[in-house]
Formats: sequence, structure tokens, C-alpha cells
Amino acid sequence: MNVPAGIETSIGLVLVVDDEPSMRKLLAAMLTDSGVACGTAASGEEALRVLEQEEVTAILADLHMPQLSGMQLLMQIRPRYPGLAFIVVTGEDDVRVGIDAMRNGADDYLIKPLQTEVVLASLQRALEKKLLQRELEKYKRQLEEMVEERTKQLQSALQQLEGSYGDTLRALGAAIDLRDSPTAGHSRRVSLYSLKIAAELGLRKQELRTLSMGASLHDIGKLAIPDSILLKPGALSEEEWRIMRSHVQIGYDLIKQIPFLAEAAEIVLAHHERYDGTGYPRGLKDMEALLGARIFAVADTVDAMTSDRPYRSALSFKEAYEVIRRWSGIRYDPQVSGSFLRIPVEVLEAIRIETAKC
Repeated sequence: MNVPAGIETSIGLVLVVDDEPSMRKLLAAMLTDSGVACGTAASGEEALRVLEQEEVTAILADLHMPQLSGMQLLMQIRPRYPGLAFIVVTGEDDVRVGIDAMRNGADDYLIKPLQTEVVLASLQRALEKKLLQRELEKYKRQLEEMVEERTKQLQSALQQLEGSYGDTLRALGAAIDLRDSPTAGHSRRVSLYSLKIAAELGLRKQELRTLSMGASLHDIGKLAIPDSILLKPGALSEEEWRIMRSHVQIGYDLIKQIPFLAEAAEIVLAHHERYDGTGYPRGLKDMEALLGARIFAVADTVDAMTSDRPYRSALSFKEAYEVIRRWSGIRYDPQVSGSFLRIPVEVLEAIRIETAKC
């Protein structure tokens, strides 16, 4: 490549590619006389070798060259050197040639014979276009980085908020337990049992979150039940049972208006439904109840059986497994029961030990 020495220009180094020596020298002289640093290449192949060794800002390439044409050179260069300005030079005064060149990534096309002013103006436009493209690409990268950073910040804030929600729900569940349940940690245990069953069933993350919230708040409606009924040591009358059973509707009405608890409210409403339709408040059968409620029904029963009560001692987990197996397909969804029965006893015992520390 021939590069005139000592020439500095804002345009940078321009490479003239033409297989005709006379045209190559003429165009190089035209640019050099105008103060533009210029190099030459006699073929597309030579131009590719120059690009590997020199920092070129623009190429003026003849369209018709043997072996590697100007259009083929363009298609090879464009993906490898996206910031390089490329101008096609042709002797054909056909607008379709120019359209094809531009479609393949050329920044402009010039028709022979060439005039210095036209060549310089084309170079200036092409380089300004590339500068603008670089600025846009830089802005795009900065914007993507900013969006990525904001997304991380938002995710962190959401995680903190979700953690705060979780702490609040657990505290509320513990408060409910203290008022109603003779054993501590009931809501927490039932929530963890439910999540283990749900994991066996392959529920998605959002479904697990909804289930956890519903399990934590399942008895929130009992806050509205009079102590004379809720804490009565003996059997309840028919009217007292009616009031007691209303806690599911009360709990549902209480939380359904809270956006992030809307789905969990369905679990609160249906957590006393039974697979055979003998539950309340709606007597739902088979698959009519929300899956989360069907999961909770098993988890709640297991915790009730394995907790001490004034009228009986706690059953072992093995005994609880036998009860669930016996009532599978009757009181409990057989798919949910099957998933529960696959959970090792040691896992449930570990949950009980963990919640006892809280």
C-alpha cells in the first residue's frame, strides 16, 4: 500500500481500491492534493490485507474488479468493520446499482468520471454518518447499562419488599396462632408442609409464593370470631358452628382487596373444602377447589394430627401418613396425597424442629 508521508487530516486514512492502475493513481492524487491521507490497493484481496495492518477510516472501491468485486468486498468488510465508511465507485449510471450497494451496506456510490468536490463531499457525509452511528451505538450501550442497573435496583427493592411482606405475614400468622391454636408455629409449619408438597407437584415460583401467603393467613378470619366460641372448651352448638365456619368467608373478604394477596385469598376461602364435597363453605368436589387449597387441606390435617391437643396426644408422622393414604381420593386430592406421601418423614420432622425454635 502506498501512503503519502506526513499528511494529517480529520478525515483519516482513505483506501482507494481499483484494479485499473490509471484510475487508482488518479483518484489517489485527487485526494492527496486535497490534503487527505490516502492509500491504494489493486484488488479486493489486497484491501483485506491492508485492513488487517492499517487503521482505515474509509474505502473508495471500484464496483467491477476481477475475483473479488467491489460489492463482494463490501459484504465481507461490513460485518467485520461496521465503523468503516464504504463508498462504491462505478461507471454505470444506473440507480439500481446504487440501491443494491446501499442495501448491502454502502454509505454512498459515485459515478465516473469523478470530480474532487463530489468525492470529498461524499467522504464527509459518509464519515459524519459513521460518527453519528457510533454516537448512537454508544448512547444505546449507555442506555442498556442504565436499564440493567435500574433493573437490578428494582429487583433488589422488590426482593426487600417481598421479604418485608413475608416477615409481616409470618408475624400475623404467629399472632393468629397465639389466639387460637394451643400449639405454637401452626401457620409456619402448615406453610412449610404445603411448600414441600407443592415442590413435589412442580408448581412454579409464583404459585409457591401464593400458596405460602395463603397458608400463613388461612385462619385470619378467626380474628373476628368471639372468644366465647373460638376458645370454648366443650362442643359447639349448631349456631356456634355456623359462626365458626364463617371465618373462611370473613378472612377472604378481609384480604381479597389487597392486590398482592388477591390470589392467596382463594386459599383462605377454600382451605376447609374436601375432595368429596363434604367441606365448607361451598361444598366443592374433586378438582373444583383451587390446587393451593387442596394442597393446604393435606398439610393442615397432617399438622393437626401431629400436634398435641387437650383431648389427645400427637400422632407420629408415620401414623399421619397412614391416615392421608386411607382418605386419599375421598377427603384429599389423590394427586396431592401421592405427592405428600413421597416426602421423607425426616423432612417433616426437620420442619417441626425448625419451627419450634422460632
